[in-house]
Amino acid sequence: MSDETLPVAAESPCSSLITEFDPYWQGPNTSSTHELAITKDFVFVSGQLMDQVAKFDHAGQLLGHFNMPAGSGPHGLLIDQEDQLWVSLEFDGRIVRLNDNGDITDSIDVTINSAGGRINPAPHGICQHPDGNIWFTGKRTSTIGYAVPGQYTEHIQLNTLAALPIFLSPGPDGCIWGTELLGSAILRISPNRADRVREFKTPTPNSRPIGIIPDPLLPCMWFSEEAGRKIGRINMEGRIQEFTLPLLQPNYILGSLTFDREMNLWVQVYVDTSVPGLPGPDYLLCIDKAIRTSHDPYLFGVPLTTHRLPSSRTMLHRIKTDPAGNLWFTEMMTDKLGKVTLAPG
Repeated sequence: MSDETLPVAAESPCSSLITEFDPYWQGPNTSSTHELAITKDFVFVSGQLMDQVAKFDHAGQLLGHFNMPAGSGPHGLLIDQEDQLWVSLEFDGRIVRLNDNGDITDSIDVTINSAGGRINPAPHGICQHPDGNIWFTGKRTSTIGYAVPGQYTEHIQLNTLAALPIFLSPGPDGCIWGTELLGSAILRISPNRADRVREFKTPTPNSRPIGIIPDPLLPCMWFSEEAGRKIGRINMEGRIQEFTLPLLQPNYILGSLTFDREMNLWVQVYVDTSVPGLPGPDYLLCIDKAIRTSHDPYLFGVPLTTHRLPSSRTMLHRIKTDPAGNLWFTEMMTDKLGKVTLAPG
């Protein structure tokens, strides 16, 4: 795998592996391309402020849009064990299942009943536990919830107030793991253990962890720190090892992460346009699979490869690997779907 190596001048070419596609969102709203879900045939992308989900094939051809209820704010996407698409309607307080035509066939109310009325926890990230239950982050209420489709919903309060839980993933230990953006912690929900809720602070304060995924084989989870500008590895007991990435500008921050089929770790790196600094290119950083067993916090001897994006000022949001081994990612502010072609053919 080869590509240009940073530093990259403004006129330097972008990576030949990367192609960008336009969702052509319908309506006046822009800069709100968020989550990804991938099946063997399709790629789905959520446009939150557009109240739409876009459907692509694996060649990047836009096949159409699924219109969600006005003002519902579709965000999290999930392909369940039966290959069906679920969407979290963050502004509505619902999680819905769509059929092949984009029609809502199931709707789960995940609002919280309180003395003053029902509270919308703002379901943001969603995942499915191996037992079939659908888990979601209560972004507004510092809760993690799960829904047993067709039966009931339960909410679990985190110990940290204003934690802003963002992303969830099942772990190899049967627990649900997640990130707390403002709590700067990794959460673990153990459905069948006495210590049901555990929160593990990152060694770097105010790190703002974003994405979290399981290791391909080892009993640990990996996460990205947006503001900490580091990658973290956490074992099943909650011990965290952080790895500092050699980013070239102080205004670079991190998005999400994914493993490719060779078990190399890919991380989204982009310029934080909210702070003064050099413009710089946004790029994907491929970290050699040697990181999986490394204990060097500065990754000495671990090869790194940069892949510059065609677009800039992207606010990279999510990245995932498809069944063929190619990578797909979203650019929130530029409203693009990106593809990294790694698989032959």
